[in-house]
Amino acid sequence: MSGFLSDFYNLFIQRQDMLWQALWEHLQLSIISLLIAVVIAVPVGILLTRKDSIAEVIIGIAAVLQTIPSLALLGFMILFVGIGTTPAIIALTAYALLPILRNTYTGIKEVNPAIREAARGMGMNSLRSLIKVELPIALPTVMAGIRTSMVLIVGTATLAALIGAGGLGDLIMTGIQRSNNEYILLGAIPAALLALLFDGILRLTERLSKRNSYKPVVAVIGLSLAIIFVPLLAGRGAVGPDLVVGGKMGAEPEIVGNMYKHLIEEQTDLTVQVQGNLGATDFVFNALRVGDIDVYPEFSGTIVGELLALDDFSYDPDEAYQQAKEGIYDEYQFRFLEPMLYNNTYAIAVPRELAEEQGIETISDLNSVKGDWSFGFSFEFIDRQDGYAGFPERYGFELGNVTSLDVSAGFRAIESGDIEGTDVFSTDPQIVENDLLVLEDDENLFPPYQGAPLIREETLETYPEVEDILNQLAGKISEEDIQELNYLVDIEDENPSDVARDYLVELGLLDE
Repeated sequence: MSGFLSDFYNLFIQRQDMLWQALWEHLQLSIISLLIAVVIAVPVGILLTRKDSIAEVIIGIAAVLQTIPSLALLGFMILFVGIGTTPAIIALTAYALLPILRNTYTGIKEVNPAIREAARGMGMNSLRSLIKVELPIALPTVMAGIRTSMVLIVGTATLAALIGAGGLGDLIMTGIQRSNNEYILLGAIPAALLALLFDGILRLTERLSKRNSYKPVVAVIGLSLAIIFVPLLAGRGAVGPDLVVGGKMGAEPEIVGNMYKHLIEEQTDLTVQVQGNLGATDFVFNALRVGDIDVYPEFSGTIVGELLALDDFSYDPDEAYQQAKEGIYDEYQFRFLEPMLYNNTYAIAVPRELAEEQGIETISDLNSVKGDWSFGFSFEFIDRQDGYAGFPERYGFELGNVTSLDVSAGFRAIESGDIEGTDVFSTDPQIVENDLLVLEDDENLFPPYQGAPLIREETLETYPEVEDILNQLAGKISEEDIQELNYLVDIEDENPSDVARDYLVELGLLDE
């Protein structure tokens, strides 16, 4: 335990800048979402107390919004509002509406009718009675709803990292991807403390409001607006990047994306931003479709098997690349540039010692243990035709016990003994770290996965020089090279940008 605490403390010291930046982003994201939810839900809740006939319907709609899975909502909105803080704020606001709306409605409806009558007897009209009598009495109930929404927002906001909104979720997702508990806690502990802090401030505001009317509420709103707008005013006039490079979850896309950035900025006057850890393929691809990113590293097998959903894809690397290149241009007018050397294919891995005990070397050999072993496959792998969805047809049998897991959770589950097998990429450094055996794909379930830049045609029309620059990586970077680079980032916790630059210097593509 002392070793873990020491590692956590060292990580905190080393990553303070990242932590404070993530905490500030999380704070802004949470406050903006809460204020919007309050501005919407409180007036609507008041209106519903005067329109009982539609109250149940409106509150029901708010309840339905809260039942939508957050990841599904975030992914869906990318096509309409892109990536970044906008879809995150919309989603968080939607989740926060119900507690505030319901508590506002309930708090005002429960005001004693005799008190309302007394207010009218003193000559107050409906609006004056609401402001001077009903709202002050209902305030504790309203504030309870706001506190509930605030805690909900702070927790859910960690998922916003999957669409490039930043926040403490960046640290948590990094920890999950790397199977690193210290990173997970570095994001989770501040998120929990932030929720407690907000709850305490709102609770104190509620108590003070009982004595001093609305002044404490106004003070808190003013402080919140300052937190939101002061940084915006300070950053006024800042010019955005010329190009945005996207990337899926994990170290490898971020490393390769930083290679693109260094090459482009070194050889042109363009500025490039790398936006990594954008979730699974559909998240990143949709970001490319709406123009929030200009380019990202993609694989030929993913294009033909998932994005184009071709049933007749080729297992010859050159033919598969041509299928991907021609198909993605015909369907979406995206350009798939020249591929790198390594083949980052899917694979199924099991503990080496267990495989040797059972004589398991190929995927076909799993037929002998299909009823005894458990498998944890990633969500994307399970649904893909070039993944487990195509497994029964290709191999002629199904595995007995298959569970959906996050990619990194598969490594953890193998280590704990909860499962015997998981899907991996051939370049994952955890294969070596966990002493796993990659089973031979003896029936050719997995097509070739050659990595190359997938870029918008409009981007190349605007900056035609970028094509030749990115193609400098064609035929370079072996599987051994990318495994080593992934190891430096995932296991040794080195900076992806520094790792990418050092490798390009080693290749002779950049000067020291």
